Amino acid sequence: MSAGLFISFEGIDGAGKSTHIDALAQALRDAGRAVVLTREPGGTPLAEQLRELLLHERMDALTEVLLVFAARRDHIRQVIAPALAEGRVVLCDRYTDATFAYQGAGRGFDLQALSFMERLAQTGIGPEPNLILQPDLTLWFDVPPEVAAQRLAQARAPDRFEAQSLAFFTRVAGGYAARAAQAPRRFARIDAARAPQQVLQQVLAAVAARGWLAGEGGHG
Repeated sequence: MSAGLFISFEGIDGAGKSTHIDALAQALRDAGRAVVLTREPGGTPLAEQLRELLLHERMDALTEVLLVFAARRDHIRQVIAPALAEGRVVLCDRYTDATFAYQGAGRGFDLQALSFMERLAQTGIGPEPNLILQPDLTLWFDVPPEVAAQRLAQARAPDRFEAQSLAFFTRVAGGYAARAAQAPRRFARIDAARAPQQVLQQVLAAVAARGWLAGEGGHG
């Protein structure tokens, strides 16, 4: 899968990450890249149905985790792996780091069990079947939970996750910080509390620093 490029966007609800995906996609296209925009949970007809259940139906933490990884497996097989094999850039709004942050840190689900399911769902596809499929770069939109909560309150009616308490999102933010500490070369921290244009400049700089906005092929 080394022909393509996989970039994930991560952060708590209200961090503003989704706002900047289209702008990065256009910058990559301007650099001569073919881009696929997708999201998790979702990205395929099956995964989108599971997304609706996850966002709106009550369930326990284990059911939640199983649905998340079922959606991810289908998403990898149907969208992500084929796009990477064709040399495309995949921009994904959330991926596995969200599972460790939300279900792991937020819900208190066992991290070792999550690691087992991560390996189960994210291997066995493509030319390197024994490797866990992870992004080449994760843009982590880091914002104080209080700021994110203010943004959400002004946005729309909350789904099952957006309606969680400030304490929950504080745990989720800590979960992201822990994941970033474990994979510092993969993560690029974006100060998402800044003005939108400043946030976008950080996003573009993080990608450009790896040589991916200069029309270069392969991994930077």
